Amino acid sequence: MALKKRSLGRRLLIVDLPMLLVLAFTLGPYLWMFLTSVTQQSQLFTEGPSLWNATLENYARLFRTVGFAENLLDSFIISAGTVAVGLSLSVTAAYSFSRFNFRGKRILMLQFLLINMFPLVLLILPLFIFMRILGLLDTHLALIIANSTIAIPFSVWMMVSYMNGIPRSLDEAAMTDGCTRMQALRRVVLPLCLPGIIATAIYIFITAWNEYLYALTLGGRNVRPITVAVQTLIGEYEVQWGLLTAGGIVGAMPATVLFLVVQKRLISGLTQGAVKG
Repeated sequence: MALKKRSLGRRLLIVDLPMLLVLAFTLGPYLWMFLTSVTQQSQLFTEGPSLWNATLENYARLFRTVGFAENLLDSFIISAGTVAVGLSLSVTAAYSFSRFNFRGKRILMLQFLLINMFPLVLLILPLFIFMRILGLLDTHLALIIANSTIAIPFSVWMMVSYMNGIPRSLDEAAMTDGCTRMQALRRVVLPLCLPGIIATAIYIFITAWNEYLYALTLGGRNVRPITVAVQTLIGEYEVQWGLLTAGGIVGAMPATVLFLVVQKRLISGLTQGAVKG
């Protein structure tokens, strides 16, 4: 009995208590944001955030006066477009790296990895000049292309690890039965690595949804994602904390809901890519 109590106390001290502290440290800012977003502006600086006399006035003002719905639509178009471009290029590139042997294959893979080591600020000026020459500044297409430069390199690495776990004999059997190389990819390889595709798509979507630097530089008046729209709520002499926190809550909801919906497939996709068959 004494040994059992000692093991229980050790577990509470070593496992449960640190987990509670980490959980409180992680969820604390979000709880503060939610409380601030439902508190009236007049009470924020006098009584502080609280659920007493909670109101949705800040959320109503966010969509009625700030036009946050248009910003959400811009972010969704950019993120969905980045997923379509990034996933199609990543899958085909990963299939080539996984199934073919060619000169410079290892060097190209290392270059994909090295691209992620450079800060985004180094790419802003070349991309800005490139988009201005093409006349794409302040358009959804400009931000889709820019976000794809961030998402594709790491996505290729993710998809290569998934496809390496699929035996090449399945491709050869499909082509022996009359399939072309692309038909073998579409009918055999893609269904088998569907969890990996879902995990990669979620990674690309969240990366594009949360991107700020490209959205600020290549966007403008016509195209303004939520990351830039929230920043405009910070004035030179005043910060509208109610609107700011409401915008943060609304902006985080799509990515959070998406993660909760496909959580099982995301986890299985990530673990599948880490194990070689």
